[in-house]
Amino acid sequence: MPSADIAIIGAGPGGLAASLLLAHAGARVTVYERHARVGGRSAAIEADGFRFDTGPTFFLYPRILEEIFASVGRRLRDEVEMIQLDPQYHIHFEQGGEIRATPDRERMRAEIRRMAPADAERFDLYMADNRRKLEVFEPILQMPFHGPSALFDRRMLQALPHLRPTRTVDTDLFRFFQDPRVRLAFTFQSKYLGMSPFQCPSLFTILSFLEHEYGVWHPKGGCSAVMEAMARIAREMGVRFELGTPVRELMFTGRRATGVVTDQGRQHVDAVVINADFANAMIHLVPETLRARWTNRRLENCKYSCSTFMLYLGIEGSYPELEHHTIWLARDYARNIEEIQNGKTLFENPSFYVQNACRTDPGLAPEGCSTLYVLVPVAHETPHIDWSVLAPRYREIALGQLPKIGITDVEKRIRVERMLTPMSWRTDLSIHKGATFNLAHSLDQMLHRRPRNRFEDLDGVYLVGGGTHPGSGLPVIFEGARVTTRLINEDLGLSSPAAEAAE
Repeated sequence: MPSADIAIIGAGPGGLAASLLLAHAGARVTVYERHARVGGRSAAIEADGFRFDTGPTFFLYPRILEEIFASVGRRLRDEVEMIQLDPQYHIHFEQGGEIRATPDRERMRAEIRRMAPADAERFDLYMADNRRKLEVFEPILQMPFHGPSALFDRRMLQALPHLRPTRTVDTDLFRFFQDPRVRLAFTFQSKYLGMSPFQCPSLFTILSFLEHEYGVWHPKGGCSAVMEAMARIAREMGVRFELGTPVRELMFTGRRATGVVTDQGRQHVDAVVINADFANAMIHLVPETLRARWTNRRLENCKYSCSTFMLYLGIEGSYPELEHHTIWLARDYARNIEEIQNGKTLFENPSFYVQNACRTDPGLAPEGCSTLYVLVPVAHETPHIDWSVLAPRYREIALGQLPKIGITDVEKRIRVERMLTPMSWRTDLSIHKGATFNLAHSLDQMLHRRPRNRFEDLDGVYLVGGGTHPGSGLPVIFEGARVTTRLINEDLGLSSPAAEAAE
Protein backbone atom coordinates (compact mmCIF):
# COMPACT_ATOMS: atom_id res chain seq x y z
CA MET A 1 0.00 0.00 0.00
CA PRO A 2 1.40 3.45 -0.89
CA SER A 3 2.44 5.61 2.03
CA ALA A 4 3.48 9.19 2.54
CA ASP A 5 4.99 11.51 5.13
CA ILE A 6 2.54 14.23 6.12
CA ALA A 7 3.04 17.13 8.52
CA ILE A 8 0.01 18.67 10.23
CA ILE A 9 0.54 22.17 11.64
CA GLY A 10 -1.76 22.65 14.61
CA ALA A 11 -3.50 20.17 16.91
CA GLY A 12 -6.92 21.80 16.83
CA PRO A 13 -10.11 19.85 16.04
CA GLY A 14 -9.50 19.81 12.27
CA GLY A 15 -5.87 18.76 12.60
CA LEU A 16 -6.73 16.00 15.06
CA ALA A 17 -9.51 14.64 12.84
CA ALA A 18 -7.19 14.74 9.83
CA SER A 19 -4.48 12.89 11.77
CA LEU A 20 -6.89 10.03 12.51
CA LEU A 21 -8.11 9.75 8.93
CA LEU A 22 -4.68 10.03 7.34
CA ALA A 23 -3.07 7.54 9.71
CA HIS A 24 -5.89 5.11 8.99
CA ALA A 25 -5.20 5.56 5.28
CA GLY A 26 -1.59 4.49 5.85
CA ALA A 27 0.23 7.83 6.02
CA ARG A 28 3.08 8.56 8.44
CA VAL A 29 1.75 11.61 10.25
CA THR A 30 3.48 14.14 12.49
CA VAL A 31 1.45 16.83 14.24
CA TYR A 32 3.26 20.01 15.26
CA GLU A 33 1.64 22.12 17.96
CA ARG A 34 3.16 25.28 19.39
CA HIS A 35 1.40 24.82 22.73
CA ALA A 36 2.10 22.14 25.31
CA ARG A 37 -1.30 20.51 24.91
CA VAL A 38 -3.66 19.58 22.10
CA GLY A 39 -6.93 21.25 21.19
CA GLY A 40 -6.09 24.71 19.85
CA ARG A 41 -9.10 26.92 20.52
CA SER A 42 -10.75 23.78 21.93
CA ALA A 43 -8.03 23.02 24.49
CA ALA A 44 -8.44 22.87 28.26
CA ILE A 45 -7.31 25.48 30.75
CA GLU A 46 -6.34 23.87 34.07
CA ALA A 47 -5.37 25.56 37.32
CA ASP A 48 -5.49 24.39 40.96
CA GLY A 49 -7.94 21.60 40.23
CA PHE A 50 -10.28 23.71 38.05
CA ARG A 51 -10.75 22.79 34.39
CA PHE A 52 -12.30 25.01 31.70
CA ASP A 53 -12.81 24.71 27.96
CA THR A 54 -10.93 27.52 26.23
CA GLY A 55 -13.46 27.93 23.43
CA PRO A 56 -16.45 25.71 22.48
CA THR A 57 -18.42 24.57 25.52
CA PHE A 58 -20.91 22.15 23.98
CA PHE A 59 -21.19 19.59 21.21
CA LEU A 60 -23.69 20.05 18.43
CA TYR A 61 -24.54 17.38 15.85
CA PRO A 62 -22.01 14.78 17.06
CA ARG A 63 -22.92 12.42 14.19
CA ILE A 64 -20.04 13.57 11.98
CA LEU A 65 -17.41 12.91 14.64
CA GLU A 66 -19.11 9.62 15.48
CA GLU A 67 -18.66 8.61 11.83
CA ILE A 68 -14.99 9.62 11.90
CA PHE A 69 -14.41 7.54 15.02
CA ALA A 70 -16.29 4.60 13.48
CA SER A 71 -14.20 4.82 10.31
CA VAL A 72 -11.03 4.19 12.37
CA GLY A 73 -12.63 1.41 14.39
CA ARG A 74 -13.66 3.32 17.52
CA ARG A 75 -16.87 4.51 19.15
CA LEU A 76 -16.96 8.14 20.27
CA ARG A 77 -19.18 7.32 23.25
CA ASP A 78 -16.79 4.59 24.40
CA GLU A 79 -14.02 7.17 24.54
CA VAL A 80 -15.93 10.15 26.00
CA GLU A 81 -19.21 10.14 27.90
CA MET A 82 -21.70 12.40 26.11
CA ILE A 83 -24.46 13.95 28.24
CA GLN A 84 -27.53 15.43 26.54
CA LEU A 85 -28.69 18.64 28.21
CA ASP A 86 -32.29 19.46 29.03
CA PRO A 87 -32.85 22.36 29.16
CA GLN A 88 -30.30 23.01 26.45
CA TYR A 89 -29.89 26.61 27.61
CA HIS A 90 -31.82 29.33 29.43
CA ILE A 91 -32.33 32.61 27.57
CA HIS A 92 -33.15 35.82 29.45
CA PHE A 93 -34.46 38.83 27.50
CA GLU A 94 -33.77 42.21 29.05
CA GLN A 95 -37.04 43.53 27.58
CA GLY A 96 -38.88 40.79 29.48
CA GLY A 97 -39.51 37.09 29.13
CA GLU A 98 -37.38 33.96 29.11
CA ILE A 99 -37.10 30.66 27.27
CA ARG A 100 -35.69 27.41 28.57
CA ALA A 101 -34.90 25.77 25.25
CA THR A 102 -35.57 22.05 25.33
CA PRO A 103 -35.35 19.12 22.89
CA ASP A 104 -38.90 18.16 23.97
CA ARG A 105 -41.06 19.59 21.17
CA GLU A 106 -44.24 20.03 23.20
CA ARG A 107 -42.41 21.74 26.04
CA MET A 108 -40.59 23.96 23.55
CA ARG A 109 -43.87 25.06 22.02
CA ALA A 110 -45.12 25.83 25.54
CA GLU A 111 -42.01 27.95 26.22
CA ILE A 112 -42.64 29.99 23.08
CA ARG A 113 -46.38 30.19 23.77
CA ARG A 114 -45.81 31.96 27.09
CA MET A 115 -44.32 34.90 25.17
CA ALA A 116 -45.90 34.67 21.72
CA PRO A 117 -48.84 32.24 21.24
CA ALA A 118 -49.00 32.67 17.46
CA ASP A 119 -45.29 31.96 17.05
CA ALA A 120 -45.60 28.70 18.99
CA GLU A 121 -47.90 27.34 16.32
CA ARG A 122 -45.24 27.92 13.66
CA PHE A 123 -42.41 26.13 15.44
CA ASP A 124 -43.12 22.86 13.60
CA LEU A 125 -43.11 24.70 10.26
CA TYR A 126 -39.69 26.14 11.11
CA MET A 127 -38.41 22.67 11.95
CA ALA A 128 -39.75 21.13 8.74
CA ASP A 129 -38.31 23.92 6.59
CA ASN A 130 -34.84 23.58 8.11
CA ARG A 131 -34.94 19.80 8.08
CA ARG A 132 -35.26 20.02 4.32
CA LYS A 133 -32.62 22.76 4.14
CA LEU A 134 -30.10 20.57 5.97
CA GLU A 135 -30.99 17.60 3.78
CA VAL A 136 -30.16 19.46 0.57
CA PHE A 137 -27.16 21.34 1.95
CA GLU A 138 -25.35 18.51 3.73
CA PRO A 139 -23.98 17.07 0.44
CA ILE A 140 -22.51 20.51 -0.29
CA LEU A 141 -20.63 20.46 3.01
CA GLN A 142 -19.12 17.17 1.90
CA MET A 143 -17.76 18.38 -1.44
CA PRO A 144 -14.72 20.53 -2.18
CA PHE A 145 -15.14 23.81 -4.04
CA HIS A 146 -12.18 24.11 -6.42
CA GLY A 147 -13.60 27.09 -8.31
CA PRO A 148 -16.73 28.83 -9.61
CA SER A 149 -17.66 25.80 -11.74
CA ALA A 150 -18.59 23.97 -8.54
CA LEU A 151 -21.57 26.31 -8.24
CA PHE A 152 -23.09 24.49 -11.22
CA ASP A 153 -22.75 21.08 -9.60
CA ARG A 154 -26.08 19.25 -9.58
CA ARG A 155 -26.13 19.18 -5.77
CA MET A 156 -25.58 22.92 -5.56
CA LEU A 157 -28.30 23.71 -8.08
CA GLN A 158 -30.75 21.51 -6.19
CA ALA A 159 -29.92 23.24 -2.91
CA LEU A 160 -30.01 26.84 -4.10
CA PRO A 161 -33.80 27.40 -3.94
CA HIS A 162 -33.80 26.24 -0.32
CA LEU A 163 -30.89 28.42 0.77
CA ARG A 164 -32.53 31.77 -0.04
CA PRO A 165 -29.16 33.53 -0.43
CA THR A 166 -30.66 37.02 -0.60
CA ARG A 167 -32.03 36.73 2.95
CA THR A 168 -30.35 36.98 6.31
CA VAL A 169 -30.94 34.65 9.26
CA ASP A 170 -33.24 37.24 10.84
CA THR A 171 -35.31 38.03 7.73
CA ASP A 172 -35.67 34.33 6.88
CA LEU A 173 -36.99 33.53 10.35
CA PHE A 174 -39.48 36.42 10.14
CA ARG A 175 -41.53 34.00 8.02
CA PHE A 176 -42.11 31.93 11.15
CA PHE A 177 -41.65 34.12 14.21
CA GLN A 178 -43.08 37.62 14.53
CA ASP A 179 -42.03 38.33 18.12
CA PRO A 180 -38.48 39.75 18.00
CA ARG A 181 -37.59 37.92 21.22
CA VAL A 182 -38.55 34.58 19.74
CA ARG A 183 -36.56 35.37 16.61
CA LEU A 184 -33.54 36.15 18.78
CA ALA A 185 -33.94 32.76 20.46
CA PHE A 186 -33.54 31.15 17.03
CA THR A 187 -30.97 33.55 15.58
CA PHE A 188 -28.43 34.27 18.32
CA GLN A 189 -26.69 31.06 17.19
CA SER A 190 -25.13 33.06 14.34
CA LYS A 191 -22.75 34.18 17.09
CA TYR A 192 -21.32 30.63 16.92
CA LEU A 193 -19.83 31.91 13.65
CA GLY A 194 -18.97 35.29 15.13
CA MET A 195 -21.59 37.01 12.96
CA SER A 196 -24.70 39.15 13.28
CA PRO A 197 -28.09 37.50 12.61
CA PHE A 198 -28.94 40.69 10.70
CA GLN A 199 -26.14 39.98 8.19
CA CYS A 200 -25.45 36.25 8.45
CA PRO A 201 -26.70 34.35 5.34
CA SER A 202 -30.04 32.59 5.82
CA LEU A 203 -28.43 29.17 5.38
CA PHE A 204 -27.41 29.35 9.01
CA THR A 205 -30.94 29.10 10.37
CA ILE A 206 -29.97 25.43 10.47
CA LEU A 207 -27.80 26.08 13.54
CA SER A 208 -30.75 26.44 15.87
CA PHE A 209 -32.51 23.60 14.06
CA LEU A 210 -29.58 21.28 14.80
CA GLU A 211 -29.93 22.05 18.51
CA HIS A 212 -33.63 21.17 18.54
CA GLU A 213 -33.39 18.19 16.19
CA TYR A 214 -30.26 16.50 17.53
CA GLY A 215 -29.77 17.99 20.99
CA VAL A 216 -27.05 19.94 22.77
CA TRP A 217 -24.41 17.70 24.34
CA HIS A 218 -21.85 18.09 27.08
CA PRO A 219 -18.83 15.76 26.82
CA LYS A 220 -17.77 14.74 30.33
CA GLY A 221 -14.56 16.64 31.02
CA GLY A 222 -15.57 19.31 28.50
CA CYS A 223 -15.10 19.59 24.74
CA SER A 224 -11.36 19.52 25.39
CA ALA A 225 -11.77 15.93 26.61
CA VAL A 226 -12.89 14.99 23.09
CA MET A 227 -9.73 16.57 21.64
CA GLU A 228 -7.59 14.68 24.14
CA ALA A 229 -9.33 11.42 23.26
CA MET A 230 -8.68 12.04 19.56
CA ALA A 231 -4.99 12.66 20.27
CA ARG A 232 -4.75 9.52 22.41
CA ILE A 233 -6.26 7.37 19.65
CA ALA A 234 -4.05 9.02 17.03
CA ARG A 235 -0.95 8.15 19.07
CA GLU A 236 -2.15 4.56 19.32
CA MET A 237 -2.40 4.59 15.52
CA GLY A 238 1.20 5.73 15.20
CA VAL A 239 0.76 9.49 14.83
CA ARG A 240 3.69 11.42 16.29
CA PHE A 241 2.92 14.59 18.25
CA GLU A 242 5.50 17.31 18.67
CA LEU A 243 3.97 19.52 21.36
CA GLY A 244 5.55 22.80 22.35
CA THR A 245 7.08 22.86 18.87
CA PRO A 246 6.06 25.78 16.66
CA VAL A 247 6.69 25.50 12.94
CA ARG A 248 8.90 28.44 11.96
CA GLU A 249 8.58 28.17 8.19
CA LEU A 250 7.68 25.90 5.32
CA MET A 251 10.25 24.58 2.87
CA PHE A 252 9.50 24.95 -0.84
CA THR A 253 10.81 23.73 -4.14
CA GLY A 254 9.24 26.17 -6.55
CA ARG A 255 5.61 26.39 -5.42
CA ARG A 256 5.57 22.91 -3.87
CA ALA A 257 5.87 22.54 -0.11
CA THR A 258 8.51 19.94 0.69
CA GLY A 259 9.00 20.24 4.42
CA VAL A 260 8.66 22.10 7.69
CA VAL A 261 11.27 23.88 9.79
CA THR A 262 11.17 23.87 13.59
CA ASP A 263 13.73 24.72 16.27
CA GLN A 264 14.60 21.00 16.28
CA GLY A 265 15.42 20.87 12.57
CA ARG A 266 13.83 20.13 9.22
CA GLN A 267 11.40 17.43 8.21
CA HIS A 268 10.90 16.60 4.55
CA VAL A 269 7.32 15.63 3.73
CA ASP A 270 5.05 14.74 0.85
CA ALA A 271 2.27 17.06 1.99
CA VAL A 272 1.55 19.72 4.61
CA VAL A 273 -1.82 20.19 6.28
CA ILE A 274 -2.28 23.63 7.84
CA ASN A 275 -4.65 23.64 10.81
CA ALA A 276 -3.26 26.89 12.23
CA ASP A 277 -5.26 30.12 11.94
CA PHE A 278 -5.34 30.71 8.18
CA ALA A 279 -4.36 34.38 7.92
CA ASN A 280 -1.71 34.14 10.63
CA ALA A 281 -0.21 31.03 9.03
CA MET A 282 -0.04 32.60 5.58
CA ILE A 283 1.65 35.76 6.86
CA HIS A 284 4.23 33.95 9.00
CA LEU A 285 4.88 30.67 7.18
CA VAL A 286 4.51 31.35 3.45
CA PRO A 287 6.51 34.00 1.54
CA GLU A 288 4.13 36.47 -0.05
CA THR A 289 5.82 35.94 -3.41
CA LEU A 290 4.33 32.43 -3.44
CA ARG A 291 0.78 33.60 -2.70
CA ALA A 292 -0.92 34.67 -5.91
CA ARG A 293 -4.44 34.93 -4.51
CA TRP A 294 -4.06 35.26 -0.75
CA THR A 295 -1.63 38.17 -0.58
CA ASN A 296 -1.10 40.18 2.61
CA ARG A 297 -3.20 42.96 1.14
CA ARG A 298 -6.08 40.61 0.46
CA LEU A 299 -5.81 39.09 3.92
CA GLU A 300 -5.95 42.56 5.44
CA ASN A 301 -9.08 43.39 3.43
CA CYS A 302 -10.92 40.18 4.29
CA LYS A 303 -13.93 40.27 6.61
CA TYR A 304 -13.28 38.71 9.99
CA SER A 305 -15.56 37.47 12.71
CA CYS A 306 -16.05 39.22 16.01
CA SER A 307 -13.90 38.34 18.98
CA THR A 308 -14.75 37.49 22.58
CA PHE A 309 -13.87 38.80 26.01
CA MET A 310 -13.48 35.79 28.29
CA LEU A 311 -13.40 35.20 32.02
CA TYR A 312 -12.69 31.73 33.39
CA LEU A 313 -13.61 31.76 37.07
CA GLY A 314 -12.96 29.02 39.59
CA ILE A 315 -15.24 29.85 42.50
CA GLU A 316 -15.88 28.66 46.02
CA GLY A 317 -19.34 27.14 46.29
CA SER A 318 -21.84 26.99 43.46
CA TYR A 319 -24.92 28.55 41.89
CA PRO A 320 -27.39 25.62 41.88
CA GLU A 321 -30.24 27.64 40.36
CA LEU A 322 -28.17 28.56 37.32
CA GLU A 323 -28.60 26.27 34.29
CA HIS A 324 -25.64 24.65 32.53
CA HIS A 325 -25.85 27.28 29.74
CA THR A 326 -27.37 30.74 30.26
CA ILE A 327 -27.67 33.55 27.70
CA TRP A 328 -28.65 37.12 28.55
CA LEU A 329 -29.74 39.21 25.55
CA ALA A 330 -29.58 42.97 25.97
CA ARG A 331 -32.62 45.12 25.20
CA ASP A 332 -30.77 46.93 22.43
CA TYR A 333 -29.34 43.79 20.88
CA ALA A 334 -29.13 45.30 17.39
CA ARG A 335 -27.13 48.29 18.65
CA ASN A 336 -24.88 45.94 20.63
CA ILE A 337 -24.17 44.03 17.41
CA GLU A 338 -23.60 47.23 15.45
CA GLU A 339 -21.02 48.47 17.93
CA ILE A 340 -19.23 45.12 17.79
CA GLN A 341 -19.06 45.38 14.02
CA ASN A 342 -17.85 48.96 13.82
CA GLY A 343 -15.07 48.20 16.31
CA LYS A 344 -14.86 51.75 17.62
CA THR A 345 -16.40 51.51 21.07
CA LEU A 346 -17.20 48.95 23.75
CA PHE A 347 -20.85 48.44 24.61
CA GLU A 348 -21.59 49.25 28.26
CA ASN A 349 -24.59 46.91 28.51
CA PRO A 350 -23.51 43.88 26.48
CA SER A 351 -25.25 40.60 25.89
CA PHE A 352 -23.33 37.71 27.44
CA TYR A 353 -23.19 33.95 27.95
CA VAL A 354 -22.31 31.95 31.07
CA GLN A 355 -21.54 28.26 31.39
CA ASN A 356 -22.12 26.67 34.79
CA ALA A 357 -20.60 23.34 33.81
CA CYS A 358 -20.30 21.83 37.28
CA ARG A 359 -24.09 21.61 37.45
CA THR A 360 -23.70 18.68 35.04
CA ASP A 361 -20.04 17.74 35.51
CA PRO A 362 -18.87 18.40 39.10
CA GLY A 363 -15.47 16.84 38.43
CA LEU A 364 -14.40 20.03 36.64
CA ALA A 365 -13.70 21.70 40.01
CA PRO A 366 -12.39 20.69 43.44
CA GLU A 367 -14.95 19.50 45.98
CA GLY A 368 -17.05 22.39 47.26
CA CYS A 369 -16.18 24.57 44.27
CA SER A 370 -17.40 25.12 40.73
CA THR A 371 -16.48 26.85 37.49
CA LEU A 372 -18.01 29.77 35.64
CA TYR A 373 -17.14 30.52 32.01
CA VAL A 374 -18.16 34.04 31.00
CA LEU A 375 -18.17 35.13 27.34
CA VAL A 376 -18.97 38.62 26.06
CA PRO A 377 -18.91 39.13 22.25
CA VAL A 378 -16.73 42.10 21.31
CA ALA A 379 -15.07 43.49 18.19
CA HIS A 380 -11.92 41.87 16.86
CA GLU A 381 -8.79 43.99 17.24
CA THR A 382 -9.03 47.46 15.74
CA PRO A 383 -6.95 50.65 16.19
CA HIS A 384 -9.81 52.19 18.19
CA ILE A 385 -9.77 49.82 21.18
CA ASP A 386 -6.62 49.32 23.25
CA TRP A 387 -7.16 46.16 25.27
CA SER A 388 -3.91 46.63 27.20
CA VAL A 389 -5.65 49.65 28.76
CA LEU A 390 -9.33 48.69 28.68
CA ALA A 391 -9.22 45.05 29.86
CA PRO A 392 -9.61 45.85 33.60
CA ARG A 393 -12.54 48.15 32.87
CA TYR A 394 -14.27 45.52 30.74
CA ARG A 395 -13.75 42.93 33.46
CA GLU A 396 -15.77 45.24 35.72
CA ILE A 397 -18.49 45.53 33.08
CA ALA A 398 -18.66 41.74 32.58
CA LEU A 399 -18.81 40.97 36.30
CA GLY A 400 -21.36 43.75 36.74
CA GLN A 401 -23.70 42.01 34.29
CA LEU A 402 -23.77 38.71 36.19
CA PRO A 403 -26.33 39.66 38.88
CA LYS A 404 -28.87 40.00 36.04
CA ILE A 405 -28.96 36.19 35.87
CA GLY A 406 -28.67 35.61 39.61
CA ILE A 407 -24.89 35.43 40.03
CA THR A 408 -24.22 37.61 43.05
CA ASP A 409 -21.18 38.13 45.32
CA VAL A 410 -19.00 36.39 42.74
CA GLU A 411 -15.85 38.49 43.21
CA LYS A 412 -15.32 37.48 46.81
CA ARG A 413 -15.76 33.80 45.84
CA ILE A 414 -13.17 33.73 43.03
CA ARG A 415 -10.29 31.32 43.74
CA VAL A 416 -8.86 31.06 40.20
CA GLU A 417 -9.25 33.54 37.37
CA ARG A 418 -8.06 33.68 33.78
CA MET A 419 -8.94 36.37 31.24
CA LEU A 420 -8.70 36.46 27.44
CA THR A 421 -9.22 39.58 25.33
CA PRO A 422 -8.99 40.00 21.54
CA MET A 423 -5.35 40.92 22.10
CA SER A 424 -4.86 37.67 24.05
CA TRP A 425 -6.45 35.60 21.29
CA ARG A 426 -3.89 37.11 18.91
CA THR A 427 -0.79 36.97 21.11
CA ASP A 428 -1.47 33.75 23.05
CA LEU A 429 -3.27 31.69 20.40
CA SER A 430 -1.88 33.28 17.20
CA ILE A 431 -5.31 34.25 15.84
CA HIS A 432 -5.20 37.05 13.27
CA LYS A 433 -6.80 40.22 14.69
CA GLY A 434 -8.03 38.12 17.60
CA ALA A 435 -11.02 37.11 15.43
CA THR A 436 -12.05 34.12 17.51
CA PHE A 437 -14.26 32.54 14.81
CA ASN A 438 -11.88 33.13 11.89
CA LEU A 439 -12.95 34.53 8.51
CA ALA A 440 -16.53 35.78 8.47
CA HIS A 441 -19.13 33.61 6.75
CA SER A 442 -20.43 36.29 4.41
CA LEU A 443 -21.57 35.20 0.95
CA ASP A 444 -18.40 36.61 -0.61
CA GLN A 445 -16.28 34.42 1.69
CA MET A 446 -18.04 31.08 1.32
CA LEU A 447 -17.76 28.05 -0.95
CA HIS A 448 -15.11 28.64 -3.69
CA ARG A 449 -14.45 32.15 -2.34
CA ARG A 450 -13.15 30.73 0.92
CA PRO A 451 -9.60 29.34 1.06
CA ARG A 452 -9.85 25.89 -0.49
CA ASN A 453 -9.19 22.53 1.10
CA ARG A 454 -6.55 21.78 -1.52
CA PHE A 455 -4.90 25.17 -1.16
CA GLU A 456 -4.99 26.97 -4.48
CA ASP A 457 -1.87 29.10 -4.07
CA LEU A 458 0.56 26.24 -3.42
CA ASP A 459 1.19 22.62 -4.34
CA GLY A 460 1.26 19.97 -1.65
CA VAL A 461 -0.50 22.22 0.89
CA TYR A 462 -3.95 21.44 2.28
CA LEU A 463 -6.15 23.28 4.77
CA VAL A 464 -8.38 22.18 7.63
CA GLY A 465 -10.16 24.27 10.25
CA GLY A 466 -12.60 27.16 10.38
CA GLY A 467 -10.67 29.26 7.84
CA THR A 468 -11.32 26.91 4.93
CA HIS A 469 -14.41 25.43 3.28
CA PRO A 470 -16.93 24.55 4.64
CA GLY A 471 -16.32 26.87 7.63
CA SER A 472 -16.36 27.25 11.41
CA GLY A 473 -18.07 25.29 14.17
CA LEU A 474 -16.99 21.87 15.39
CA PRO A 475 -19.25 19.66 13.21
CA VAL A 476 -18.43 21.72 10.11
CA ILE A 477 -14.70 21.62 10.87
CA PHE A 478 -14.86 17.83 11.23
CA GLU A 479 -16.68 17.58 7.91
CA GLY A 480 -14.01 19.81 6.37
CA ALA A 481 -11.33 17.43 7.66
CA ARG A 482 -13.04 14.61 5.77
CA VAL A 483 -13.12 16.70 2.58
CA THR A 484 -9.44 17.57 2.89
CA THR A 485 -8.25 14.06 3.69
CA ARG A 486 -10.17 12.65 0.72
CA LEU A 487 -8.27 15.06 -1.54
CA ILE A 488 -4.93 14.09 0.02
CA ASN A 489 -5.71 10.41 -0.37
CA GLU A 490 -6.58 10.93 -4.03
CA ASP A 491 -3.48 13.03 -4.72
CA LEU A 492 -1.03 10.71 -2.94
CA GLY A 493 -2.69 7.41 -3.84
CA LEU A 494 -3.41 6.42 -0.25
CA SER A 495 -5.96 3.83 0.77
CA SER A 496 -9.03 5.64 2.05
CA PRO A 497 -11.67 3.52 3.80
CA ALA A 498 -12.33 6.44 6.14
CA ALA A 499 -12.98 8.86 3.32
CA GLU A 500 -15.15 6.37 1.41
CA ALA A 501 -17.41 5.98 4.44
CA ALA A 502 -18.34 9.66 4.14
CA GLU A 503 -19.36 9.47 0.51
